[in-house]
This record gives sequence, C-alpha cells and structure tokens, in this order.
Amino acid sequence: MIRVAAVGDIHMGPDSQGLLRPAFETLPDCADLLLLAGDLTRHGTPEEARVVAREVRDLPVPVVAVLGNHDHHDEQPEKVTALLQEAGVTVLEGEATVVECAGTRVGVAGAKGFGGGFVGRSAGEFGEPVMKEFVRTTRRSADSLHAALKELDAEGCAARVALTHFSPVADTLAGEPPEIHPFLGSYLLAEAIDTAGADLAVHGHAHLGTEHGMTAGGVRVRNVAQPVIRRAFNVYRLGAA
Repeated sequence: MIRVAAVGDIHMGPDSQGLLRPAFETLPDCADLLLLAGDLTRHGTPEEARVVAREVRDLPVPVVAVLGNHDHHDEQPEKVTALLQEAGVTVLEGEATVVECAGTRVGVAGAKGFGGGFVGRSAGEFGEPVMKEFVRTTRRSADSLHAALKELDAEGCAARVALTHFSPVADTLAGEPPEIHPFLGSYLLAEAIDTAGADLAVHGHAHLGTEHGMTAGGVRVRNVAQPVIRRAFNVYRLGAA
C-alpha cells in the first residue's frame, strides 16, 4: 500500500514560518511521499519561496511539487523553482519523476494546468488572438501532462499520480461560483489523464470547492487545497501492483 500525502494552497509568507513544519515532520508515520499542489506562496516572491523551502527542507519523505498561479504572480517562477529545488523538492512542469516509496516505484507527472472550463461550457480557440492563446496555454499544459504520464509507462511504476494546480474536473469545484469555473480548471486536463492513464489525480486552486471527484474515465480526483481539507495534508492510499 502506497500512502500519498498531499496539500495545496498553503500560501506561505514571512509570518507563517514554522506553521506546517511540525505536521510535516510526522509524515514518516503516515505517508511515503508528499505532493504540493501549487500556490505555495502568496505572491511568488523569492522571500516567500524561502519560507516554503525551509518548511520542507530535509523532510524524511520525497517531496514533489507543481507551482500555482500565485507562485507566478511576481513573474519569478524560475527563482521560486530553484529555491524549492535547493531544498530537495522535485518541481515539475510538464515532466515526470519516479520516487521509491517503501520499496515501490511511484510515478508522478506534474503540470500547473490552466483555465478554460468544462464540457458544455468551455472556451474555444476562436476569435481574438488573446482568446486563442488562453485556450492554447491550457492545451499545451494538458499535452505536457499527457506526455509525462505516458513517459511513466516504461518506468515499471506500481502507481501513477497526476499532480496539477488547476482542476481537471468540475466535480471538485462544487461550492465555487459557477461563473468562475472557467478560471479554475479545464476538461483538457482530464482528457490527458484519462487517455494516458493514472491511479490518482490531485489539484488545488479551488478554495471553496469539494475534495472528492472523478474523471469520466474513472480516475479519482482530489482537491487538496488547504482551505478545503482544513489540515496540513491529507493522505490517500494506492494499492501496489
């Protein structure tokens, strides 16, 4: 049994140093790895990223992350990524990694994702260049997530997890105003997950959403935004092959 701890939207700043570290230090007792589903900072500044880095540095379990929209706000995502990597975090954007968990190989494919909406109420690549680029941004992210998941096919993984910030399904947005659903995720991410295959998908971003959802292809989706799960992290169990 593989135990996956996950949380997103921790929105850390200088005044929150040490808030999560005590809980993270208990991870070996309950989880085999930690996934961070974006919006780790408030405004994406290096100062805030250093706070997150200190919070997760030298944890006794592997830590894998994607960035969120807040982590891009200061327009220094490369610096945020570098600071997290220096602390031992694997930061993914259209990439995959394999971690050893209790003797089992677990593959994680990650991408931030983007908006656009869901089947029946989604934006299309039509009209003004800025609208076409909006949708193409999501499509590129979904394509990179698909490729990363497929890359794991050859890695002999017992389980595969899709890690995003934006949601792949509308299910986990229940509680959010419907008017903003197009800015919270896209069905293209779910299509990527279903066509490439995964055992679990986790995301954040939707603070007023719902934890549990599922893709059309039957992949479990979990919204792990901290305002939703209301704890330092949740743990999800995957059966080893």
